Amino acid sequence: MSDFKRVTDSLFVSPQINAADIDAAAGQGITLIVNNRPDGEEGGQPANADLAAIAESKGIKWAAIPVTPGQLSFEAVETMGFALRDAEGPVLAFCRSGTRSCTLWALSEALTQGRTTEDILTHASQAGYDLSDMVPTLEHLQKTNAG
Repeated sequence: MSDFKRVTDSLFVSPQINAADIDAAAGQGITLIVNNRPDGEEGGQPANADLAAIAESKGIKWAAIPVTPGQLSFEAVETMGFALRDAEGPVLAFCRSGTRSCTLWALSEALTQGRTTEDILTHASQAGYDLSDMVPTLEHLQKTNAG
Protein backbone atom coordinates (compact mmCIF):
# COMPACT_ATOMS: atom_id res chain seq x y z
CA MET A 1 0.00 0.00 0.00
CA SER A 2 1.34 3.40 -0.93
CA ASP A 3 2.38 5.80 1.81
CA PHE A 4 2.92 8.95 -0.23
CA LYS A 5 3.27 12.08 1.90
CA ARG A 6 2.56 15.44 0.26
CA VAL A 7 5.38 17.91 0.84
CA THR A 8 4.27 20.45 -1.79
CA ASP A 9 1.69 20.46 -4.54
CA SER A 10 4.26 18.90 -6.85
CA LEU A 11 6.32 16.68 -4.49
CA PHE A 12 5.47 13.57 -2.54
CA VAL A 13 7.91 11.51 -0.50
CA SER A 14 7.61 7.92 0.56
CA PRO A 15 9.30 5.01 2.24
CA GLN A 16 10.53 2.20 -0.05
CA ILE A 17 8.14 1.55 -2.92
CA ASN A 18 7.22 -1.57 -4.88
CA ALA A 19 5.39 -2.37 -8.12
CA ALA A 20 1.95 -1.72 -6.58
CA ASP A 21 3.13 1.70 -5.40
CA ILE A 22 4.28 2.52 -8.93
CA ASP A 23 0.78 1.63 -10.17
CA ALA A 24 -0.67 3.93 -7.51
CA ALA A 25 1.76 6.70 -8.51
CA ALA A 26 0.71 6.37 -12.16
CA GLY A 27 -2.93 6.63 -11.07
CA GLN A 28 -2.14 9.83 -9.17
CA GLY A 29 -0.45 11.47 -12.14
CA ILE A 30 3.14 11.18 -10.94
CA THR A 31 5.44 11.96 -13.88
CA LEU A 32 8.83 11.31 -12.22
CA ILE A 33 10.00 8.96 -9.49
CA VAL A 34 13.30 9.68 -7.75
CA ASN A 35 15.05 6.81 -5.97
CA ASN A 36 17.27 8.10 -3.15
CA ARG A 37 18.38 4.63 -1.98
CA PRO A 38 21.55 2.88 -3.06
CA ASP A 39 21.02 -0.69 -4.27
CA GLY A 40 21.62 -3.30 -1.56
CA GLU A 41 21.11 -0.93 1.35
CA GLU A 42 18.80 -3.47 2.97
CA GLY A 43 18.05 -7.14 2.40
CA GLY A 44 15.02 -7.74 0.19
CA GLN A 45 15.07 -4.23 -1.23
CA PRO A 46 13.94 -4.13 -4.88
CA ALA A 47 16.74 -3.27 -7.32
CA ASN A 48 16.76 0.20 -8.85
CA ALA A 49 16.80 -1.21 -12.41
CA ASP A 50 13.77 -3.41 -11.75
CA LEU A 51 11.69 -0.56 -10.33
CA ALA A 52 12.85 1.79 -13.09
CA ALA A 53 11.67 -0.69 -15.73
CA ILE A 54 8.24 -0.93 -14.10
CA ALA A 55 7.94 2.87 -13.88
CA GLU A 56 8.98 3.33 -17.49
CA SER A 57 6.41 0.74 -18.58
CA LYS A 58 3.78 2.97 -16.92
CA GLY A 59 5.07 6.11 -18.66
CA ILE A 60 6.76 7.49 -15.56
CA LYS A 61 10.27 8.92 -15.83
CA TRP A 62 12.88 7.63 -13.36
CA ALA A 63 15.90 9.20 -11.70
CA ALA A 64 18.35 7.50 -9.35
CA ILE A 65 20.03 9.86 -6.91
CA PRO A 66 21.29 7.38 -4.32
CA VAL A 67 22.43 8.74 -0.96
CA THR A 68 23.98 6.56 1.70
CA PRO A 69 22.67 7.59 5.14
CA GLY A 70 25.03 10.08 6.75
CA GLN A 71 26.88 10.73 3.48
CA LEU A 72 24.83 13.47 1.88
CA SER A 73 26.77 15.34 -0.79
CA PHE A 74 26.45 18.76 -2.38
CA GLU A 75 26.28 16.99 -5.76
CA ALA A 76 23.24 14.96 -4.64
CA VAL A 77 21.51 18.16 -3.43
CA GLU A 78 22.17 19.89 -6.75
CA THR A 79 21.08 16.86 -8.77
CA MET A 80 17.86 16.59 -6.77
CA GLY A 81 17.20 20.28 -7.36
CA PHE A 82 17.70 19.91 -11.11
CA ALA A 83 15.44 16.83 -11.23
CA LEU A 84 12.66 18.64 -9.38
CA ARG A 85 13.07 21.79 -11.46
CA ASP A 86 12.95 19.90 -14.75
CA ALA A 87 10.06 17.58 -13.84
CA GLU A 88 7.02 17.90 -16.07
CA GLY A 89 4.50 17.21 -13.33
CA PRO A 90 4.21 15.75 -9.83
CA VAL A 91 7.24 13.92 -8.42
CA LEU A 92 7.49 11.02 -5.98
CA ALA A 93 10.84 10.68 -4.20
CA PHE A 94 11.54 7.70 -1.95
CA CYS A 95 14.16 6.21 0.33
CA ARG A 96 13.98 3.83 3.29
CA SER A 97 11.69 6.04 5.38
CA GLY A 98 11.14 9.18 3.30
CA THR A 99 13.39 11.33 5.48
CA ARG A 100 16.37 11.36 3.10
CA SER A 101 14.10 12.35 0.23
CA CYS A 102 12.50 15.16 2.24
CA THR A 103 15.94 16.33 3.39
CA LEU A 104 17.25 16.42 -0.19
CA TRP A 105 14.19 18.42 -1.23
CA ALA A 106 14.69 20.88 1.64
CA LEU A 107 18.37 21.43 0.91
CA SER A 108 17.79 21.78 -2.82
CA GLU A 109 14.99 24.30 -2.21
CA ALA A 110 17.22 26.40 0.02
CA LEU A 111 20.08 26.24 -2.48
CA THR A 112 18.36 26.65 -5.82
CA GLN A 113 14.84 27.95 -5.28
CA GLY A 114 15.35 30.46 -2.50
CA ARG A 115 12.45 29.10 -0.46
CA THR A 116 12.56 30.48 3.10
CA THR A 117 13.65 28.30 5.98
CA GLU A 118 10.28 28.78 7.66
CA ASP A 119 8.44 27.67 4.52
CA ILE A 120 10.70 24.61 4.13
CA LEU A 121 10.21 23.58 7.76
CA THR A 122 6.44 24.10 7.53
CA HIS A 123 6.08 21.95 4.40
CA ALA A 124 8.31 19.22 5.84
CA SER A 125 6.43 19.25 9.15
CA GLN A 126 3.04 19.00 7.42
CA ALA A 127 4.36 15.87 5.69
CA GLY A 128 5.50 14.45 9.04
CA TYR A 129 9.21 15.30 8.96
CA ASP A 130 10.98 17.42 11.58
CA LEU A 131 13.90 19.15 9.88
CA SER A 132 14.40 21.80 12.58
CA ASP A 133 17.95 20.60 13.24
CA MET A 134 18.82 21.67 9.68
CA VAL A 135 18.11 25.39 10.19
CA PRO A 136 21.79 26.50 10.15
CA THR A 137 22.48 24.50 6.98
CA LEU A 138 19.34 25.76 5.24
CA GLU A 139 20.20 29.35 6.09
CA HIS A 140 23.77 28.88 4.87
CA LEU A 141 22.54 27.49 1.55
CA GLN A 142 20.13 30.39 1.16
CA LYS A 143 23.01 32.84 1.63
CA THR A 144 24.99 30.87 -0.97
CA ASN A 145 22.05 31.17 -3.36
CA ALA A 146 21.65 34.90 -2.72
CA GLY A 147 25.38 35.59 -3.13
